[in-house]
Amino acid sequence: MSNGSFSFPVSPDRTAALGEIHARPYALVTTPRVIFQLAFTMDGGSAVHHSVISELSRARGISPPDRDARHHAIPWGQGTLRWERHTEFSTWFWDCPAPEQFGAPIPVHPFGDGFSAPGSLISGIRLEIRPDGPETEVARQVFDPASLCRSFTKNGQAEILTDFRQNGDGLTQILVIDRGMTQAGTGALVQRLLDIETYRTLAMLGLPLAQTLSPEIRRIEDGLTAVTQRMKAHAREEADAMLGEITRLHAELEANAALSLYRFGASRAYDGIVQERIRTLDESPVPGFETLGSFLGRRLAPAMRTCQSIEERQANLSRKLTRATGLVRSWIDVELERQNSALLASMDKRANLQLRLQQTVEGLSVAAVSYYIVGLIGYLAKALPHGEEGHAGMDPALVTGISVPLVVLFVWLMVRRIRRHHAAD
Repeated sequence: MSNGSFSFPVSPDRTAALGEIHARPYALVTTPRVIFQLAFTMDGGSAVHHSVISELSRARGISPPDRDARHHAIPWGQGTLRWERHTEFSTWFWDCPAPEQFGAPIPVHPFGDGFSAPGSLISGIRLEIRPDGPETEVARQVFDPASLCRSFTKNGQAEILTDFRQNGDGLTQILVIDRGMTQAGTGALVQRLLDIETYRTLAMLGLPLAQTLSPEIRRIEDGLTAVTQRMKAHAREEADAMLGEITRLHAELEANAALSLYRFGASRAYDGIVQERIRTLDESPVPGFETLGSFLGRRLAPAMRTCQSIEERQANLSRKLTRATGLVRSWIDVELERQNSALLASMDKRANLQLRLQQTVEGLSVAAVSYYIVGLIGYLAKALPHGEEGHAGMDPALVTGISVPLVVLFVWLMVRRIRRHHAAD
């Protein structure tokens, strides 16, 4: 052992894996308290968010977070400013003593003129924790009764109220009535409520995209229907044009699918987090009011089903386009086979013509070569002695005549032998 630990090789990811369960400790929250949390998207990348929290830290004489840090906290006024970096957004949490009345302005706002937003605002929350008393009844009147959600949690130690509407500052107001919670228990409840509001907003980001893609998918479906109708009557004549049309439709569909792949996947993940946080609340209903879980379930579930429906339509349409492409290609392949057969037949006909021409040329070549050889024999016969001064000799004409059939047979046999040799090769 060395320095109180085993001297074994340590995985480079072990520290990060062990530290993750302690990465988001619940803040100890006292009562009464008001908490603000804003979530900004990573429009300019995580470096912009890191730069903002670093500048705020330096302005207060505090060391900025490391480049890879995901959490950072600095004292700010009567509370603490906590920054947390997520995959596609960062959250900015600040708490301070609650004002006398619920929803009243606070003297110093950390997200006022001196704060530079690192990205687009996606979620804003104002959450107040107050003890049970006469002022809480007045606070209940601030919420819209049409969408007011009320429930008990922690075995009745806390009551939660919200209408999920934005106040004049664009923040969702949540009231937690403390009926005997500990500071750690209050901090855990606060974090769950903040997560529910933040992640339910992020989960809903998939709905506008789904609504935008729905008419595009419908247009592609209509285009595929038109192509398949043409395919029944003009598949062979218009196969190339239909293949081009189907390919264009498929390309448009895949482009839309690539655009929505991450967003729909993220919406499912965020919805899962919301459902998990709601289960952790373990709410008990207040008679005459909806719980947060039932309210969000009725609002989130249709949106998530819409996103799921768009994904399924994209997948089904992609399979249909693939099958249509296969059908058109089958017609094109059949046409290519027909053209290849016609081409082979034409080549075979030309080969037969060439063979006949070759045989004709070979016959002519036999006659021509024989003619020249016979001519040479005739010249040779004339050069030999013949019938002069009483000596017997050979008649050149007779020699030439006799050589003709022999020469023709010899040349024909030679040409035939050469042709057979080439055919064997």
